[in-house]
Formats: sequence, structure tokens, C-alpha cells
Amino acid sequence: MVAGETSGDLLAGRMLSGLRPALPDAYIHGIGGKHMMQHGFVSDWPMEKLAVRGLFEVLAHYREIKGIQNALRDRLLAEKPAVFVGVDAPDFNLGLEMQLKDAGIPTVHFIGPSIWAWRAGRIKKIARAVSHMLVVFPFEEEIYRKAGIPATYVGHPMAEVIPLVPDVAAARAALGLGGEAPVVAILPGSRMSELKYNTVAFIGAAKLLLQREPGMRIVVPMAGEKQRQYFQQLLAEAGLQDVPLTLTEGQSHVAIAAADAVLVASGTATLEVALFKKPMVIGYKMMRASWHVLRHMGYQPWIGLPNILAQEFLVPELLQDAATPASLADALLAQLDNAAHRAMLQQRFTDMHHALLRNTARESAQAVLDLIGRTSPMTGVAGTRG
Repeated sequence: MVAGETSGDLLAGRMLSGLRPALPDAYIHGIGGKHMMQHGFVSDWPMEKLAVRGLFEVLAHYREIKGIQNALRDRLLAEKPAVFVGVDAPDFNLGLEMQLKDAGIPTVHFIGPSIWAWRAGRIKKIARAVSHMLVVFPFEEEIYRKAGIPATYVGHPMAEVIPLVPDVAAARAALGLGGEAPVVAILPGSRMSELKYNTVAFIGAAKLLLQREPGMRIVVPMAGEKQRQYFQQLLAEAGLQDVPLTLTEGQSHVAIAAADAVLVASGTATLEVALFKKPMVIGYKMMRASWHVLRHMGYQPWIGLPNILAQEFLVPELLQDAATPASLADALLAQLDNAAHRAMLQQRFTDMHHALLRNTARESAQAVLDLIGRTSPMTGVAGTRG
């Protein structure tokens, strides 16, 4: 198995929670994080090695990433595992899956690349690389099947993990946020490259919010100690080290649950915020050269998952030059001040939550067991999916 970042580690951990009871003695290894390791997974390289986003940012790390991919490929070709599962990280996993599938090793890809949003031409490469696709949005199953790729809709794991009605009071108590002051959560991203480009604009927005609402509490969850140190370095370099923030480590869900509104970098976190039924502003910045290339490769007007699923701008998206501290702060205040809009979002996000709710651990594990012809302890019989 290979997961390339925190969200993939969470998804893979859910799959392993369903798969491990069926394969208690299996050696499961590759690249992953702490949620996978809870189920006996062995990571051959640190997952952070793959956690790079942006065209030119990836190029800067290309030699190291390609070396890891080649080393893992050679090991797996010699080992002949029963199955390879690539969890998201399509730029790394699809190339690896293609070589493994050509060698007769079954390949599963968990979370279909967003061919419905951009780079639709990848469907031919996916067909060559993937024995079975696991998709997390209901409309994706038909897209892949029409392209001749066996696919199973397994629901989105976050829809199971996140409660339909979040406990705001408990989350605020856990973070020591008492009183009636508004709470804003800021999620600049878990990758170092995301922190590099988003931190100054996001915390600049927090500084403006605090000037306008002095009692406001700002919570910023960090993915780990390395990210925290880099984040604080960036604040110091920008002269923002005195902005009063509550920093947490690994408590993003608690921070979101506690918040009245969220400023979030584009990615899986936007869907997590929607599942917590929170108003949000989506912001994102990247290396300018990457932006000039990538902005022409999409064919939908949205980049945030809640907006893509809704097929409309439910929440604001402020990207690249538009993501200034002032514009981000203004958009967040508009979310906080509009009670009717907040009520509408809560209903729409609740409907979205129900649509994505499945037993993902069971469904994803069963698809893998079907592919390798193993019996599931959940059903007592071997599966029959095609």
C-alpha cells in the first residue's frame, strides 16, 4: 500500500480496519502514516517524502521521489504481493500501478483521480494501471465503468468518522476555548509546500479579523511538529509572530468542530469542513509558475470539493492573487455575519453527508478481498464483485 499524505493515511487506515480481520497474518507494507500503522502496517519510507504539491515543487523533489518509486517497484516485482493498493497520490501511484499490473500483480486504486474536474485524458492511463477502482463519490462509479475500469462506490470514510451533529461545546472545552467569543479555525495545509505559500496570507487574514473582532479566538491545527516549527518560522519572517493563535497538533477535527467558520486550503480538508457543517472560505496559493500552468488544465469553475459536489459556489474560493489577507478576512466575516446563509449551508452540508455515508471500511476491504479471492469474516463467503 502507498499513501502519500495525511488524508490518504486516514483513508487507508479505514480500509485496513476492515481488511486486517480477514488477513490477520498478512505482511502489509509500503508507504504510509500513523493511522495505517495502527493496523500493523510497515512503512518502508517516511510518508512525508511524497507530501509535495504543485508542478514545480514536485520537480524540485523529482529525483528523490522517483528513486523511492523505483526502489519500491523493484521490491514488489521481486516479492509478487497478492495485491497493491494505491491510496490517492495519483502521480506517484498510477505509474507504479501500471508497471505492477503489467507484471501480473492486481492493483487497486482507492479514490479515483478527479478526471471529472481536470486532466480527463488520464482515463486511458488509469485503465492500463488499475485492476479495480474504489471511488468515494456516487457519480464516479459510472464514469469509470463506462471507460472499462471496474469500480465500486464505497462512500467517503470521512462521512463515517465525522458525526452528523458535531459536539461544539465538547470541542471548545477540549481546546480550552470558553466563553461566547467567535472561533475561527485556520487550516493552511498539511504539506510543507502548502504552508510555504498559504501561511502568511492566512495568518495575515487572522490579524485583520482580530483587529475587527478583538475577542475572536483563532485555532490553527498543525499536522506535526515539523510543520509547526516551519509555520512558526514563516510567521517570524513575516512579522506575524505576535498574532495570538491557539496552535494544536493533530487535532484538526476538534478545531473544525469548535469553529464558527473556517479558512481552509483546497483539498480533502474542504470536504471535512463541509461534513462538520461549517461555513468556510477556501483559499489557496502556490508557486506562480505552477499556477500559470495548472489553472488552464481544469474544466470546471470550482476547485473545492463542497462546491464541486454541489455544482455551484456554495462557499467562496479565493485563489492565488485573489487570496490576500484583506479579501480572506472580508469573506470570513461575511460568512460569520449572515445567519440565513449559515442555516442554508448547514442543510446542504447535512444532505451531502447523508449521500456520502457508507460503511467504507467494510466496502473497501471487501473489494480488495474479492479481487484476490479471499473470504471475508464479515460475510463468511468470498465476494463476487467483477
